[in-house]
Order: sequence, then structure tokens, then C-alpha cells
Amino acid sequence: MINNLDLTVKDVLSRKQFRKANILAGENGLDRKITWTHIIEHNDFETLINGNELILTTGSNIDLQTQASAATYHRLINKNVAGLCIEKGKYFHTLSPEIKKIADSNNFPIIVFNEIVKFVDITQDLHTLLVNQQNQMVYHLNQLSHQFNKHSLAPNGILKVLQELYKHVGQKVICLIDQENTYYYPPSLKIEEPQILAYFLKTLTNDDNSKIIPYRDTPFAIVPISVLGSTWGHLCIQVNSQMNDELFFSLMDRASMAIAQILLRNRTIEERRANSEDDLVKNLLQGRKYDEVELQFFLPTHHSKLSYRVIVIKTFPYKTGLGHEKWDEHKIQRTISIRSLFQQYGCLPVVSTRKNEIVIVCFFIDEDQAKKNYLYMQKIIDQMLISDANNILHDVVSQIGVSSVQSDIKHASSSYNEAIQVIKLRKKALCNTYFFEDIGIFQLLLMQNNTDLKAFSNRYIGKLIDYDQKMGTELLKTLEIYLECQGAKKEAARRLFIVRQTLYHRLNKIEQLLNVELIRPIHRLSLETAIKSYYLLMDEKVDTQ
Repeated sequence: MINNLDLTVKDVLSRKQFRKANILAGENGLDRKITWTHIIEHNDFETLINGNELILTTGSNIDLQTQASAATYHRLINKNVAGLCIEKGKYFHTLSPEIKKIADSNNFPIIVFNEIVKFVDITQDLHTLLVNQQNQMVYHLNQLSHQFNKHSLAPNGILKVLQELYKHVGQKVICLIDQENTYYYPPSLKIEEPQILAYFLKTLTNDDNSKIIPYRDTPFAIVPISVLGSTWGHLCIQVNSQMNDELFFSLMDRASMAIAQILLRNRTIEERRANSEDDLVKNLLQGRKYDEVELQFFLPTHHSKLSYRVIVIKTFPYKTGLGHEKWDEHKIQRTISIRSLFQQYGCLPVVSTRKNEIVIVCFFIDEDQAKKNYLYMQKIIDQMLISDANNILHDVVSQIGVSSVQSDIKHASSSYNEAIQVIKLRKKALCNTYFFEDIGIFQLLLMQNNTDLKAFSNRYIGKLIDYDQKMGTELLKTLEIYLECQGAKKEAARRLFIVRQTLYHRLNKIEQLLNVELIRPIHRLSLETAIKSYYLLMDEKVDTQ
């Protein structure tokens, strides 16, 4: 335990020079820590004292005996000296009840030598002890630093560092990286962890200062975990009064440096993985040669029969003013978050994260998930769109498109285009699905050239469009709603906010202009296809303007 390295007043009393010394007052303060000894024979001593010194004096020029001597003792107590050792003789005879009361109430040890002693022998002996203690402290610290570094290279390194800390301080240890990455020891802290986490996350700031803050009347020492000039987390340890402050904070600093090395190494690994994933996805989507061994590295499965979908997420423009390093951090966080989300549903994602677009090639095992993946994809999309400030994609996602299921990775480029087409249709409000297989007739329309689509559209609804433009009517809209309602006139009239007699009149006019019978299925199918072609062409025309 690190508090065993302190030199206290009680330890000093066992030394040879103190065998014939008596404690006159302040016996409850024998655990006071001594950092140095000082001989004082002058009443103006404040500037000579830093605190925690053991004061040696004969009282020759210090008022320790008169009625006004209480002020002297109060001055020593206020300077936080460890204790006062007085040689009994010409300048000091006895301790008055008043002074004893002051010392006892402040746990301030007063020791008297009943015979002449050599102060130089005492200071030499105690200073040797203190120097040896300091050397022992440095040795102890170096040994622990070696253990911390060793743990930092092992699996679950952060937890092992905390276990080592707990072994030597015997107090609760918590490491806060972010809201999703909290480590603690001992395991019994699991019950308190959510409350402690919430309190510290609310209290802590990203500064680089060590501090002590209270939690339910229990002090915790806080040391920032600094990486490349930024605060990536905090190390928190419960404090008790018996700890050696110097060694304690030095120990925390060494532990935080070991944790910082783990975080930096993990971040470097994640950066390399993210870059490799990004290159792999680019090669797949562009039909270029890719490394099959590298692909298998990202797909930790022995199953050879895999299918996949390509998911494209359009994101709002990244704030370029935040700098390259900030973007790299966001990129890694996004990639890790997305990968973790897909893996929760048993998927095997390969992710490419860019500033305005995220592409996921999501693999899954055919026999286990082919029938489930549609539902899984919907749940994943809902999770990405959830309004939760803890979600890394919160307020980032603009549009999402999901390709159809494929089994040949050579078709990844086509799958990407499918997802892009879904996004375009959603953006134009021509569909409300995320899945390519659900866009219906648009799958066929998107494969046609604009000239053929225009000719088809004009053939079936051209006269209707011309009539609306000339007369200011809404026959095209009426036809669209009527077809969407599958010929249910009551529902169509309700959606158009007109009475049924007006609807009947419009439908008769439509049949006359187009020379069709709306009751015939083949005519309804052709008209519905022509309307969708018309809207598709209109949106593309707007895009090119």
C-alpha cells in the first residue's frame, strides 16, 4: 500500500534520540506526516516554514512559556507543522494547561526532551530517513510504472491497469473515456457505476488539471488522460487521509500515461483499419481488383456462402473549419459506431466513411439471415435515425438507401447504384421506402432512356397535361389520386377535397381526352406507369437546370 511510505511523528518517536522524550500534548496527531526537520530559535519563523516540518527548538528566542505564548503555538499550528520538539531547560520548563488544551484540540503533538540532545544528530538521522524514503518511493514508483506498461500491452489493458492501482491504493478506481467506455474496479462498483458516471460526466471538463472533487461526501482524485495535447478521458480514484499525496498523484500520472498509450495505440489501429476498409470498399464499388485475404480479415466467419447488401448513407456536409484532426476523430467514431450497430444484428459490415457519405457493404450468412435481413436493416435504420444525443449519427443522416440482396461481390458497383437510386427517389418524394426491392415499377423506369420514357408518357397522358396547362385544371392530379386509391371513388374524393359528383365529372372528362376506359386494368397500369415516368422526368429536368 502506498501510504506505508510516509514518515510520521509516531515513527520518529521510536528513534534512538527520542527514547527519553515525552509527549506532553496532541497525542491524537501522531499520524501527522513529516517531510523535513527544522531547527528554529527565532520568533519570526513564518517565512522559514512550508508545512509538515518537525520543529526542533530550545525556546531561546521563541515565546513558548509566557502567558502570551498561546499566539506562538497558534502560529505554528496555522503553518501546518508536523509537531514541536522542545528541549527542557533554561527557556522551557513545563506546558501550561491552556497550551495543552490548544494542542489537544488541534491534534498538534508537543514533545519534550527531558535532557540535552544534539539537534544535529536528530536532523541528520531524520533527513537520512526521509532521503531513503524518497529513494524507496522512486523505486516503488518505477516498479509500478513497469507493471502499468506491461499491462498496457496485454488484452484488456485498461482494466488490468485499474486492478494494479486498486492493489496498491485499496480504493475505488474508475476510468472514464466516454459515455460508452467506462472501466472500474472492484467489480462491486457495478451497482454504483451509472450514478458515478452521470455525476462525473456532468462535473468534469476537458481541462488538463488534476483535482479533487467530492462525490456523496467522498473525495475522488481526478487526473486527466492526455493524448497528443487533448484530454481523452479521466482517471478517478477514491481518496483517504492516510495516502502519501506525492506518491499518490505520481502513481495516478503514471497510470494515466499507460492508459493514454493504450488509447493512442487503439486509435492508431482503428485509423489503419478505417483506411484499409475505405480502400477496400472503394475497390469493390469501382470494380477494381481487391485483396481477398484482406476482405476475409474484415469478415470473421468461416462460412463461404455469404450474401450482402450495399447501404449508402448521405450525411450533411461536414464542417471543414474544424480541421483535419477533428475530422479523423469523427470518422473513426462514426465507423466504430456503425460497425458496432450492424454487428449487434449479426451482420458483417465493411465500412467506408467519407465527409458527405457513408457506404457499408453488409454481409450476412445466407441460410441464417437471408429471410431476416430485411427486418434487421429496418431496425438498424431506425436506430441510426433515432433522436438521441448519444448517437454518433444524431443530426448527421440526410438520406439512406439500401440495395437488393446480392451474392456475387462483383456486382457491388451495381448494388451501390441501386442504393443511390433509392436515395434519389426518396429525395424527390417519389417513394417512401429505403429498399431497392420495394420501389416497384421505378426499377424498370430507371433502366430506360429519357427519350423512350418521354414518348411513353406523352402517348398516354400528354393530352391531359396539355389540357391542365391550358385550362388551369387538375385532371392529372385527379387521375393520380384515383389510381392510388385503386378506383375507390369515395376515398379519392375525400383526398381531393371534392364531392363525388365533381369527381365523376372529372373522370368522364379524363376518359374522353385520353380515349381510355379506367375500368380496364391494362389502361390503369399504363396510365399509372406514364404518371410515374412523367414525374421522374420532371425531377431530372429540375436537377439539370
